[in-house]
Amino acid sequence: MNDRSFAIVGIGELLFDLLPGGKQLGGAPANFAYHAAALGDRGLILSRVGSDALGEEIISTLALRGLETNHLQIDAAHPTGTVQVKLDVNGQPDFTIIENTAWDNFEWTEDWEALARVADAVCFGTLAQRTLPSRQTIQKFLPTTRSECVKIFDVNLRQSYYSEELLVQSLRSADVVKLNDQEIQVVKNILALSGSSEEELARDLLNKFALDLVCVTRGARGSLFVTAKQQTEHPGFPVAVADAVGAGDAFTAALAHHYLRGSPLELMSEAANLLGSWVASQVGAMPPKDPEVILRVRGE
Repeated sequence: MNDRSFAIVGIGELLFDLLPGGKQLGGAPANFAYHAAALGDRGLILSRVGSDALGEEIISTLALRGLETNHLQIDAAHPTGTVQVKLDVNGQPDFTIIENTAWDNFEWTEDWEALARVADAVCFGTLAQRTLPSRQTIQKFLPTTRSECVKIFDVNLRQSYYSEELLVQSLRSADVVKLNDQEIQVVKNILALSGSSEEELARDLLNKFALDLVCVTRGARGSLFVTAKQQTEHPGFPVAVADAVGAGDAFTAALAHHYLRGSPLELMSEAANLLGSWVASQVGAMPPKDPEVILRVRGE
């Protein structure tokens, strides 16, 4: 296995999840980068925060967790993003996302262009593309990366912040796509995918957009990984769920870690399910890392 350290970018929303028990730092791409760094790579968060108290708190919190903050953009005109999060009886989150925040107003800069040229992997989703400025910036970042950079589209549908056009554009930009079992049904209807089973739908998505890997997550029931030549299912790891916020992002980080190292599909699947389930058993999307869990996820 390749043991070098990779530059792994999460580009998109950075915000505070306002949970019943208090606020927690979050945003899918930021969660992804945090867990990539916990696994030993250079996790980079590309986002934008307000020039306000919450923005300052985000920067200081990330710095305390050992993450680089010098690539975050500061917005004097728009507030730091927040999300109201309610949890159902199973710990599954329901989100109300505040609009017109700092991360809705990305700017293309020389700094971000330079990072695009050295990135080994970049993860992006639909939510941060809900406004034109951020969408244009993300869609400029992706083709600026090197051809060997792995582009991971974590579909991550939220409220009504997606469209057929956005899905198609993002899928065409991606090498790897991750979506959950509910999202694949929505994507099936929007894009008229062929098939009824998740495997058939994933394979049609793979073929239509010339993807290398499609991953369907199933919550407590594990996941399905599909490539052109093989597939693997994992039943998941049973845990007592504290809250599921960020579990999918941790899953994607472990997937990226092993994908970049050329790991077998089964190992990639095992690791992703392991880290995702562990995060679901913790409070918040960026819990302090557990060295024992990290070693198991890395396959050491």
